[in-house]
Amino acid sequence: MSKLILTSEVTGLGSAGDVVEVKNGYARNYLIPQGFAVAWSRGGEKQVDQIKAARAARELATLEEAQDLKAKLEAAPIKLSVKAGREGRLFGSVKTADIVAAVEAAGLGSIDKQNIELAAPVKATGRHEASVRLREDVVAALQLEVVAAK
Repeated sequence: MSKLILTSEVTGLGSAGDVVEVKNGYARNYLIPQGFAVAWSRGGEKQVDQIKAARAARELATLEEAQDLKAKLEAAPIKLSVKAGREGRLFGSVKTADIVAAVEAAGLGSIDKQNIELAAPVKATGRHEASVRLREDVVAALQLEVVAAK
């Protein structure tokens, strides 16, 4: 078993700054190469404190702000205009950065692209769903309306 410090949130394992124990292969082949974790050491406690401070700064300040933003995000579908072919099939796919840009363009506020989870890759026009974790206890369900750019 390997002891690691998570540098970003990993679904089902923990969030940034957590110290976790995982199997050696999972650590060596996935978490460390992808940049999701670093090896734990005695000097790593300072790093844990820095990661937790950065996470706290990124998190929305209060529960009320998070709930207000959740209400705004869920009120209306977010419109994304992307390049698409005749049948509505996209050239590429919609990325989380595209969703962040669309939310900011709609004047709804700013969200962190790392907190967005897509149910399935968005590769066609139409309505799709995504979820945004605003805080540990507040998750907003986004309705995405993907249209072909003219």
